[in-house]
Amino acid sequence: MRVYLDNNATTKIDPLVKVKMQPFFEELYGNPNSLHQYGMEVRPALNEALGNMYDALNAPNEDDIIVTSCATESNNSVLKGIYFEYIAKNPDKNHIVTTSVEHPSISDTLMFLKDYGVDITFVDVNENGGISAQAIKDAVTDKTVLISMMWANNETGIIFPVEEISRFAKENKILFHTDAVQAIGKVPLDLTKVHVDYLTFSAHKFHGPKGVGGLYVKKGKNLPNLLHGGEQMGGKRAGTLNVAYIVGMGLAMKQAMKHVEIMNSKIRALRDRLEDAISQLPDSFVVGQTEMRTPNTLLVSLRGIEGESMLWDLNRAGIAASTGSACASESLHANPIMSAIGKDPELAHTAIRLSLSRFTTEDEIDYTIDVFKKAAKRLRAISSTYAYTNAVA
Repeated sequence: MRVYLDNNATTKIDPLVKVKMQPFFEELYGNPNSLHQYGMEVRPALNEALGNMYDALNAPNEDDIIVTSCATESNNSVLKGIYFEYIAKNPDKNHIVTTSVEHPSISDTLMFLKDYGVDITFVDVNENGGISAQAIKDAVTDKTVLISMMWANNETGIIFPVEEISRFAKENKILFHTDAVQAIGKVPLDLTKVHVDYLTFSAHKFHGPKGVGGLYVKKGKNLPNLLHGGEQMGGKRAGTLNVAYIVGMGLAMKQAMKHVEIMNSKIRALRDRLEDAISQLPDSFVVGQTEMRTPNTLLVSLRGIEGESMLWDLNRAGIAASTGSACASESLHANPIMSAIGKDPELAHTAIRLSLSRFTTEDEIDYTIDVFKKAAKRLRAISSTYAYTNAVA
């Protein structure tokens, strides 16, 4: 059996999305900016796709949704745009507040901007892996121009206090950005109820195609272009539109939000079954209370078992999991959020992330439980033998 439990890294494309995209590769292949029939005949599908995105976010029509290549581009557009539009023009307002566990497209971009005079405060997670709203508020100064905080953590699934902080930001005339990559399709989103100036997302995280993402921009909070050279996206992001992928993202987003209830019932129950079984293993530690997390995510550490060793055993059995973010997986460093929690240094090297999707089945979870238990037993036996041998030596 093959079981895919790395859905926080990427998801398989929804079959309905694949069918919807197909005509735009061979039949409806015109450039939508062209004035001839080939161009004009693809525009209705683009409008429908953008409409699906507005509906999924419940975004007001006067606000912008700009299609990008991915969330990394969207995050760069926000942070570098804030620098050029606000900080460079008013160096007295040069402070940005974020968390210590953001995606590298946030943290690395902020470190780049630090060389240009941007002052950054990274707020640490608490002992439960969450972010204290009060800690974010306490980090704000009279120089703060932006608060940037992910909606849900990619490692643990823990939902951050976006609603509370967004209200605080509005009250204090501070710009607010949220990376919602791990939230879409897992939690309800309504931008008429949550004050967000900028929101970023990526299609491949909710069963859309890779290589396309989006950036929501509230009216009046315009950013300078990251890409110049064309009038696409209302002149706000140059480049020929990837029609097939935009169409796919629109439908995928619609489907994802349609299935939020299923994710929080059926898939949450499967995740909890998996979590309960793993939690019964000796010296196991799960990050975050179940009700505080997205319904599909589990980050667990097993003391004495290296994460990479467990991944190897799972992979041999056909099960895909990870030790954390795919964007940093090749470094094989300690899991960043486990390190940030600081509960036990050893646990930072033993983390395994298991993330389900709405396509995950009961049989797959039962199989994973069986394999995980056997792998844990085998690896503990090896670890015990190694420790005994070293002690004798």
